[in-house]
Amino acid sequence: MPQRHALRSLWSTVLMGLVTALLPALVQAHPHGWVDLGVRVIIDEQGQVEALHQRWRMDPFYSLVILEELGSAQGNDSLDARLDQLGLDIRNNLAPQHYYTEVTHAGERLALGEVNDYTVMERDGRVEFIFLLPLAQPVALGEEALRYQIFDPSYYIELLHEEEGDTPRADALVVSGDHDCTTQIVPADPDPELVMQAAMLDVTDQAEPGLGRYFAETGVVKCGS
Repeated sequence: MPQRHALRSLWSTVLMGLVTALLPALVQAHPHGWVDLGVRVIIDEQGQVEALHQRWRMDPFYSLVILEELGSAQGNDSLDARLDQLGLDIRNNLAPQHYYTEVTHAGERLALGEVNDYTVMERDGRVEFIFLLPLAQPVALGEEALRYQIFDPSYYIELLHEEEGDTPRADALVVSGDHDCTTQIVPADPDPELVMQAAMLDVTDQAEPGLGRYFAETGVVKCGS
């Protein structure tokens, strides 16, 4: 997916709004990082989709900034305790924005529930935010596919399914349990003018509302025949 790598080289960002209290000076900077996604679609015993379990791996540079900031913060709290607080801050900041996630089925956007199960950890030098995003009501897919997009509307953050080489990792999109389901990650195909518009944004510029949607991948899950 050459478009993906071109966009990633153009864009990286401080995760706007996620650590406002920690890095107030950096929050105003334009794209300087990215997030690698992993999604597990949770299906219950009745074959209904009930949640999206998401893993967000922050890029190495931004992870380093966060870990250094947490390590140098005043007080006697352990790093684990500070990561727990960061997880709460991230959850609270993402909640009004629906966790940057849109889920649709049969052409209808599905309502989402509240995130109560989440954690932040450091693994291999990367900070990971892991959370369970439930649907407001479980949905039986029938013959229609479930589709989702995860994106920052302002395109300050680039969120893409994690890759190995030029293809998504095997665990970038999976389905829980023993269900007859197929998965697909559809790459974004933005208009070249939008790519140019995004590339020309300066650190002081504000992107057009909704710009991030055009650069979002689409996860597709279809179950049964």
